[in-house]
Amino acid sequence: MIVIKLISVNLPESYLNMLENLVVAGRFPNRSEAIRVSIRDLIKL
Repeated sequence: MIVIKLISVNLPESYLNMLENLVVAGRFPNRSEAIRVSIRDLIKL
């Protein structure tokens, strides 16, 4: 079972707007998932 931890992150408003645009466009179901995928892809490098 995967344990999900809640964290707080400060982002520039422009980043938040871009994340919201991805959600509205249907690329992700919500901002949390967009951030999870981004971090997962970053640490796979």
